[in-house]
Amino acid sequence: MFKGKKNLIGIGAVLYFSVALVSCGGGISSKAANSPQDSVIWTDSLVTEATDTVPVLTGFLSKRWKDPVHIEVDTLHPISKDSLAKLVRVERRRIRDSVRLALDNKPKHVYFTFDDGPLLGSKAIDSIAKSRNIRINAFLVGKHAFMSKGLKRDYQRYYDNPLVECYNHSYTHANNKFTTFYSNPVGAFNDFEKNEEDLKLQHKIIRLPGRNIWIYDDVRRIDLQSGASTADMLYSNGYKIFGWDVEWKIHGLTGKPIQSVHEIYTRIRNYMNNKSSMEPNNVVLLMHDDMFQNKKGQQLLSSLIDTIQNNTDYKFEFMQDYPFRY
Repeated sequence: MFKGKKNLIGIGAVLYFSVALVSCGGGISSKAANSPQDSVIWTDSLVTEATDTVPVLTGFLSKRWKDPVHIEVDTLHPISKDSLAKLVRVERRRIRDSVRLALDNKPKHVYFTFDDGPLLGSKAIDSIAKSRNIRINAFLVGKHAFMSKGLKRDYQRYYDNPLVECYNHSYTHANNKFTTFYSNPVGAFNDFEKNEEDLKLQHKIIRLPGRNIWIYDDVRRIDLQSGASTADMLYSNGYKIFGWDVEWKIHGLTGKPIQSVHEIYTRIRNYMNNKSSMEPNNVVLLMHDDMFQNKKGQQLLSSLIDTIQNNTDYKFEFMQDYPFRY
């Protein structure tokens, strides 16, 4: 248990490690352990977790993965800034390697999310979810559901399918004028509330149109400040806001998927293996319903699902369960 401490004392008279709990990208923090004993246990417990000598805590590995490393040095025997920075890098690498190995033995979760439905591709997406028996997530636009009887039926298919969960993507999709939409946070908030009411949405889960913003639990990550006030208002009223890790991009003119199945699958695998997604062992994929309105697009979606199912043990999950922390 004290091996790491002894090595660092030999290098630079380091007393102990303390780790500040900071959310990834959000700046929300809590106090680190205050005593040297607690700090050493916190740092070295990864080594013994698998032997049951340390209690398994929910989210322990996820926190360790995100936490920055701080090293307190003996003020009577100070070391140079360069030496201290090197020690931090070495310890961070040690922690990351140890956490990665532990997380690799934990379940892995992938979230297929489809934006802007109901659209012409929604019926096919619903059918593919049933045929492949996977959970999917539809972020719906209320305005689209009432554009035609056919789209209203497609919305109802989503709503009635136990393998599909319906979430809020605003009523108007900002009329595709995002800066104007978010310049009036109260108006934007009302737009989301209207969507929730008109579509009878059961979960307070939102994805903002045109923004990759995350606010949930201890996480707050903003991509563009023009959406921040709206997102904060929604969160303060009980909503969770989710973005995405990987995007299967859509061609603006043809509506077809841009990247190949192999490229998207590889990106998902890389995010999962490198723990570079918002939450380690959880990867959120963004797609759009109209990417799958023709047979070619539908074949690509089916192929991606088959590739994941045949080559990984990833579990397809609902966003209401995001994230699984270990």
